[in-house]
Amino acid sequence: MLYKFKSRAAPDLIMLEPHGRQILEIIGKTPGPSGIITAAQIPAAVAALEAAVVADEALAAAQEAEDDGTERTDAVHLRQRAAPFLDMLRRSVAEERDVVWGA
Repeated sequence: MLYKFKSRAAPDLIMLEPHGRQILEIIGKTPGPSGIITAAQIPAAVAALEAAVVADEALAAAQEAEDDGTERTDAVHLRQRAAPFLDMLRRSVAEERDVVWGA
């Protein structure tokens, strides 16, 4: 299953189901086949997602320290997965547009 996020302020964004679900859970939305993030809800969603990125990076740094400082180059962190979605949210709030999704 795929999540397709849409906004009139940004290009469509497609995510695999596990990644889309993770993003929705972080911002406090119930993952489902469709939904909406209103323009008024976007600032809180951005803040939650940015906090989750910081926490994910701290966890990755702690795990890296435990693994003799060897960085895993094959890992895709939340920062990379969230970047296009954060861009969509920022563009949407600037133009006062909602973000919707469908599976």
